[in-house]
Amino acid sequence: MNTISTNSIPTQLLRSVFLFPILLLLASCSDKQPTWKSIFNGKDLQGWTVKTCGAPAGENYKNIVRVEDGLLRMDYSEFETFSNQYTHVFYEEKLSHFRLRLEYRLHSERVPGGKHFTELNSGVMFHSQSAESMEVDQEFPVSVEAQFLACHNREECDRTTMNIASPGTHVTLLDGELRKNHMTYTKHPAPLRDEWLAVEIEVRGNELVHHKINGEIVLSYTNPQIGGTNHRPDNFPLPEGTPLESGYIALQGESHPIDFRNIELMILPTE
Repeated sequence: MNTISTNSIPTQLLRSVFLFPILLLLASCSDKQPTWKSIFNGKDLQGWTVKTCGAPAGENYKNIVRVEDGLLRMDYSEFETFSNQYTHVFYEEKLSHFRLRLEYRLHSERVPGGKHFTELNSGVMFHSQSAESMEVDQEFPVSVEAQFLACHNREECDRTTMNIASPGTHVTLLDGELRKNHMTYTKHPAPLRDEWLAVEIEVRGNELVHHKINGEIVLSYTNPQIGGTNHRPDNFPLPEGTPLESGYIALQGESHPIDFRNIELMILPTE
């Protein structure tokens, strides 16, 4: 039987034969790498739903949420006084494993009537109930919040930012402590009013959450779950202790004007 010696096959052809499957494999792996995508188009609220306390989901009460100059803004210029019209704008996709990054800037003055804690205060909610499932008069969605704060001046302000707030939820710190307090604080100073700050949350189901500022981790925790009665409706369908593995993200307005820009999402593998 005649055989063909590999010596008679050109070296370049041999290399192509052996390298081609490897290149295909590498290309396939490259295609599966998580990538960032913009989830705010800078033109309108496509893909987002507004929910203001006292109004049904989808109604942009007094034009609080606006798109101007490529920014997503919480604006209270149509208000004479604020009572409890806390507003959240929800992204349409339900998420479990992801990274969300954006820049925020608190500015101007708080509308009269807001409670003291709303001064230079906002945040992003995650693992949240949907806008449509909130009661009309519900102030905050049951969720975990990465809190955005700012300071009027450095000399008189000892605030930190990217803290945890937990309306209707608890989390567990990495030392094993179940945090039943509404607030857990970082050590990172809040920016000044009118300053932009780049922040990020990295969320892996209910296994691990990181809060980041300028790419650096400032707080980590695990096991977000339903807990406590703070801002949780009496008829909320999930019982105490239910793990929160997925939900919606929502940017928040609490009566102080805030701008958001460069809102980007990366979907992470679940394993």
